Amino acid sequence: MAAPRAPLTLPLTALFAAGFVAPLCVLLMLSLAAGDDGSAGLTLAQYARFLGDRFNLSVLGSTLLLGAEATLVCLLFGFPVAWVCARAGARWQSVLIFLVVLPILTSVVVRTFSWIVILGRQGLLNQILLGLGLIDAPLKLLYSEAGVVLVLAQVQMPLMVLPILTVLSRLDPNLADASRALGAGEWRTLWRVTLPLVMPGIIAGCILSFAASITAFVTQTLIGGARLLYLPLFIYQQAVGANDWPFAAAVSVVFMIAVLLVVVLLNGFGRRYEKHV
Repeated sequence: MAAPRAPLTLPLTALFAAGFVAPLCVLLMLSLAAGDDGSAGLTLAQYARFLGDRFNLSVLGSTLLLGAEATLVCLLFGFPVAWVCARAGARWQSVLIFLVVLPILTSVVVRTFSWIVILGRQGLLNQILLGLGLIDAPLKLLYSEAGVVLVLAQVQMPLMVLPILTVLSRLDPNLADASRALGAGEWRTLWRVTLPLVMPGIIAGCILSFAASITAFVTQTLIGGARLLYLPLFIYQQAVGANDWPFAAAVSVVFMIAVLLVVVLLNGFGRRYEKHV
């Protein structure tokens, strides 16, 4: 039965090879080029140049830390939202899911410029805080790391909520009832029963949110400004501004490997956690 179905996968395989594998091979070869035009043999000099500079490593660390912070905020706010959606009735659940998915349906440029208006010194958020008397002077939210994390968390929130909601919707409600019948309270049931069962959805949401946050070039650039430098903007500056394509390719490869390592660590944590459930 498998042999007749094999040809059906050929178009998808060809598309995958043409759209992902081939460009990745070109990027790798360019990163190993000794000359700016990709000639003069192969070398690891571009990788040594990046890894040997503390400033470059600090940019990599800042980018990974930004992704971790945005993912944590997504998880802290996304899990309660997914919990409410899973407990809501069919009509309200549809409304809540639409509100969660709405940021994805809006252009990233439109969303980002909307946040610029909200986070500015004379923006909506500062005006509300000043009107309530919670602050005496406008907060510097725009062009700050806190502002970037806030916007990334709002933009990537659906990537956290939807996987968790999918797993929550499939849980057997009798498990929570059995836990309460055995004397466990709501919080203990949540911690000892629900969270372990929802962990695959949490891991999937963290992977999606992290990968999307650290590669969000438009949001990082417009909200963070020129003072905050992250790897997507750094790669753009090296490729377009400095016209140093081999170095930009090497930075891209290092960036991709770092993201893959984080994904592998999260998957390993999920599998190890499941063994102790």
